[in-house]
Amino acid sequence: MGTTEFPMSHDVVVTITPTGFPWRTSDPFLFCVHHADAYPRGNAELGPEASLGGRELGYDFAGKDGWRMYHGERIPGFPAHPHRGFETVTVVREGVIDHADSLGATARFGAGDTQWLTAGAGIQHSEMFPLLSRERENPLELFQIWLNLPSANKLVTPYFSMLWRDRVPKLVADGVEVEIVAGSLAEQQAPSPPPDSWASQPDSELAIWVIKLAPGARWELPPSQLGVGRSLYFFRGGKLTVARHAVDVGSRVQLRAELPAALINGDQESELLLLQGRPIGEPVAQEGPFVMNTRAELAQAFMDYRRTQFGGWPWPSTSPVHAGEEGRFAKHPDGRVERPSR
Repeated sequence: MGTTEFPMSHDVVVTITPTGFPWRTSDPFLFCVHHADAYPRGNAELGPEASLGGRELGYDFAGKDGWRMYHGERIPGFPAHPHRGFETVTVVREGVIDHADSLGATARFGAGDTQWLTAGAGIQHSEMFPLLSRERENPLELFQIWLNLPSANKLVTPYFSMLWRDRVPKLVADGVEVEIVAGSLAEQQAPSPPPDSWASQPDSELAIWVIKLAPGARWELPPSQLGVGRSLYFFRGGKLTVARHAVDVGSRVQLRAELPAALINGDQESELLLLQGRPIGEPVAQEGPFVMNTRAELAQAFMDYRRTQFGGWPWPSTSPVHAGEEGRFAKHPDGRVERPSR
């Protein structure tokens, strides 16, 4: 399936394209990936109770047997790695993530929680996927979204927020469920993003919604404003109609945000991710985990990382995990500990 364009200004649909891998995004978003892994039962070390033979350990992305070790060697996940100049928004739909970082912060979150991390001037963090159950399988599903920072905030102090699932509002009506991770909908407001985020700008119109449609459900996506980018990612289901256009699963639909868009679902439950925001409109210079505005700033980022390691790594392992019996929590760099109410 290739790109289909709809150039007429009165059509709410601009293009329909395959999502690709990672999913294609537009300013202010840099990157989006949907991880869905059918992990087996866990072992005593919180890794898979299964042979790791035939996998390229350290870079296992092939999806053998329906799951991946990613960069992990004993436990799936992403051991310590640096970031500078942007934010990660990690929405965990099923399973858990163990976080540790160079500021001394740690967390375990999942099953509906979101972590929003402003890398700013620089941070190292690890994101490991411990397989907590030894009696049953350990499925994991998450979105990781990279959101750019404007030049004025590229070098702010790193900061992370936990958006626990009981704080994330949902719109539920007539076969439609919308989880509002960022932005507002029908007078429901998502938790506040980090203070230096582009999402904290009052005119950014930034929204991250996860939409679930029951078979046959109909819903009108309300308009935003002219000049705002809006994309729908149809990642699970069968058939969907968006403003009279038939859309296959595995598609990205770019929309004119200033117009409402009618969604009519087919005969299977469908799920979509909406990413929306006013473009930052600045040059982007990216190399690996660093996102700046110029090549000179990128070179400085690499020099700074080699010199400081962004605070160093205070943990005995590059892929630390918490005890199997530990619940969901977040310990911040200042020592403050928070736990969700449910």
